[in-house]
Amino acid sequence: MFVEEWYDVIVVGAGHAGCEAALASSRRGMNTILFTVSMSSIAFMPCNPHIGGSSKGHLVREVDALGGEMGKNIDKTYLQSRMLNTSKGPAVHSLRAQADKERYSEQMRKTLQYTDNLTLRQGEVSDLIIEEEDGKLKVKGVILTSNAKYYAKSVILCTGTYLNARCVYGDVSENTGPNGLKAANFLTDSLLKYGIKMHRFKTGTPARIDGRTVDFSKMEEQPGDSNVIPFSFENIDKDISREQISCWLTYTNEETHKIIRDNIERSPLYNGDIMSTGPRYCPSIESKVMTFADKDRHHVFIEPEGEFTTEMYVGDMSSSLPEDVQYQMYRTVPGLENVKITRNAYAIEYDCILGTELKSSLEFKKIDNLFSAGQFNGSSGYEEAAAQGIIAGINAVNKIKDIEPLILKRSEAYIGVLIDDLVTKDTNEPYRMMTSRAEYRLLLRQDNADIRLSKIGYEVGLISEERYQHLLNKERQIVLEVERLHAIKVGANAKIQEFLASKNSSPLKTACTLADLMQRPELDYEALKDIDPEREELSDEVKEQVYINIKYEGYIERQMRQIKHFEKMEKRVIPADIDYDDVESLRIEAREKLKKFKPETIGMAGRIQGVSPADCSVLMVYLEKLKK
Repeated sequence: MFVEEWYDVIVVGAGHAGCEAALASSRRGMNTILFTVSMSSIAFMPCNPHIGGSSKGHLVREVDALGGEMGKNIDKTYLQSRMLNTSKGPAVHSLRAQADKERYSEQMRKTLQYTDNLTLRQGEVSDLIIEEEDGKLKVKGVILTSNAKYYAKSVILCTGTYLNARCVYGDVSENTGPNGLKAANFLTDSLLKYGIKMHRFKTGTPARIDGRTVDFSKMEEQPGDSNVIPFSFENIDKDISREQISCWLTYTNEETHKIIRDNIERSPLYNGDIMSTGPRYCPSIESKVMTFADKDRHHVFIEPEGEFTTEMYVGDMSSSLPEDVQYQMYRTVPGLENVKITRNAYAIEYDCILGTELKSSLEFKKIDNLFSAGQFNGSSGYEEAAAQGIIAGINAVNKIKDIEPLILKRSEAYIGVLIDDLVTKDTNEPYRMMTSRAEYRLLLRQDNADIRLSKIGYEVGLISEERYQHLLNKERQIVLEVERLHAIKVGANAKIQEFLASKNSSPLKTACTLADLMQRPELDYEALKDIDPEREELSDEVKEQVYINIKYEGYIERQMRQIKHFEKMEKRVIPADIDYDDVESLRIEAREKLKKFKPETIGMAGRIQGVSPADCSVLMVYLEKLKK
């Protein structure tokens, strides 16, 4: 007899996507089981043990605003915290925290194990149970390598980099997942059997080294911020500060580069052993040296792996070069002359799909009730994975409850940009989120993620009543304070002129409002306190929003107008059964792309490469005729 069990939702893979998907499902009352090839790999960080960074910090804040766990988990387990890009505007400020790798994984596992309605199970999923209903394929469950069968109403695939994984450095090739963990070698065949197109991507990681063999006196210290800002909005009013551990900056040099060039034919990336595509924005050190031959040095960050380990991570020096070459090149870097490697750098190849196999809800187009999230969708990064995971978890439950899927627009969230890019573009490399991908980034700041998304999190049942009421009160205070500052006028009297002179600000010629003064580059909300005696004491998070809303008022209004035009296109739904061959005047390329991607709206159609604005106009005319 084989084991048979029944659940509402099955999640395959317990990486960052799988953890968020399983928590979202179980916290909404669904009986959920989460499968992992190893209990040691839950929320594992096989590459750099940090959370956040440029644009990625936005994603973490948005996951938290929806009711996810990543922000809370890193607040509990960080070693160092820094706010990046503070010399620039608030649109690109991004929080980044170095994590204690082991504690991060342990804490997430603890959260999962103490969550109601959630079962953790070690086991490899080898096949999907799929049946045909009303002419459509529908997932019914999964089968393990042990032949145990688990049935569910929805299944979410979050397999990360484990499918047919192969780790490579030099002439060493091992059929394992990251860090020597077991690979998943059977599920790919099951997906191919049901018409899912599979692709082969690659990523890589640097060596880990013994910190006791590093000479930090030859490096630049990178300390954390003295004022630690939490990732989770639940912790905004809490003191989460702790003694931080420094990171360190050093550089490669011409000797490093010569060793790499002399041995480039021994790199699997260059001798043909690895044919799959790697991430353009996180290249190996050999790719950087060969591509940017004019540069005489590259950054190298030495970062702690944990509080209770001597292992350190050699950031920005991922490689697939042989072991002996790795030793040679690392030891040319200042501070690493006598370094000992604890784990070799390696490249990893794995099977994945392209996001174009999916609807915007992250449900497969070809198989009902089957969802997918994370690196398996062709993305890269822990944060991108978590963002997809919470959306897949929400929508798997929505499908069971016969509720419309949650689809965040590009104008609502970085998560919306991420998923829209994945499902509308032929991604030929692992997708990485960047601030430049977001057209409305002034509105999609990390500081206002709760205002943008926590009402949605509350509606789906992932945000508590207490947190929701706190948000409503915060919004009221922001609105009232902005209105007050626009209403209070100050005259060109001696006191005001003296104040402005003290701030190196030009004198007033006529009366103006406090809001007008705040828009001057040299003045901010705190600076005006001296001439605003009736001001009430507000929290720092309210002050921040008041300042940004007034300071960038004109730019914000302009983006709001752009969004109104954008939303008109997004609301023009394209019927699922449309026959593009009936649409006259469509160019052949556009017709082929529209058939392939099956966009859900005119807006999505316009973002498909090969579909022009003129094609969209033709399509809109056709839809108007259909309506009549």
